[in-house]
Amino acid sequence: MSAAPTSIVTPVQVMYFDTDAGGVVHNIAYLRFIETARTQLAVQLGITFEAILRTHIHPVVVRTTIEYRKPARLGDCLEVHGRLGRFTGVRFWCEFEILRPMDSAQLVTCEQILALVKMPEGRPIRLPEGFPENSTFPSRNER
Repeated sequence: MSAAPTSIVTPVQVMYFDTDAGGVVHNIAYLRFIETARTQLAVQLGITFEAILRTHIHPVVVRTTIEYRKPARLGDCLEVHGRLGRFTGVRFWCEFEILRPMDSAQLVTCEQILALVKMPEGRPIRLPEGFPENSTFPSRNER
């Protein structure tokens, strides 16, 4: 079994609904772009929608730190680069940057801390054995 990829690049094109009246991207739209990339990264790591529905174990954001460096504008083609950072027994970190390849501009940097939470109890659980390499989600007898 090969190791799960721990990084992702997600293309995004800025749409009208992402912007204000001046054609500048709203701050909340960047978080939506990051959410899409993080979800796709989770799927690569084995945290699939099917696994979440079957086990009721959800990756939950517990903290987001974001720095807005330069604005994106209506029609811009962007890339969201995401990667798994460090991880402990219960938490894991994801790091993101949003780039505009046309001019090599770094628009946003972001770090998120996540935990796996068993619902409906709302109980944090340990990361699967072998996470992220060669882990199956979830391990430990379906929790």
